Amino acid sequence: MIRTAPDGIKDVTPPLSDADVEALRCGDRVRITGVLYTGRDAAHARFLPLMNENKPLPFDVRGQIIYYTGPSPARPGMVVGSIGPTTGSRMDKYAPGLLAIGLKGMMGKGSRSEAVREALKEHKGVYFGAVGGAGAYLSRFVKRVKVIAYEDLGTEAVRRLEVEGFPAIVINDCHGGDLYQEGMRAYAR
Repeated sequence: MIRTAPDGIKDVTPPLSDADVEALRCGDRVRITGVLYTGRDAAHARFLPLMNENKPLPFDVRGQIIYYTGPSPARPGMVVGSIGPTTGSRMDKYAPGLLAIGLKGMMGKGSRSEAVREALKEHKGVYFGAVGGAGAYLSRFVKRVKVIAYEDLGTEAVRRLEVEGFPAIVINDCHGGDLYQEGMRAYAR
């Protein structure tokens, strides 16, 4: 579900539908409330053979958002440690397949490949950017964490996060918008 708040920020609540994704444009600031799943390189490498064999993944990706992060251990009294984004392009070889089976959102930092941008258009997906270097700050928006798969991967295990007002920005939308490209054009001399 997507709602625009009076401050102009779009409130995003997964699971997302095609219509939700279509309502997002590159450059939109968002606050995500609900469930995010974590997954980085090692977890995605385990997803691939399952996808190739049409076997279920550790969670139903349909309508969901995967956050590319590997949180550090929580300090006493905290829900989670630093939970900043990792570089999204490292998951580029897996993203089109995940989008094809219903994933609607990904969140990380940095630009994505042409193949991923095309898959976002084809399957109605969105790539959110989280602020790199702000992992300690971002941990404030995480209310619950539970490891749901691949615990042996340590920080790269798949986790179910419950978040409230998690800040992000739309980098790539399903209409072909690319905030990095638009930013370069806007500031080119």
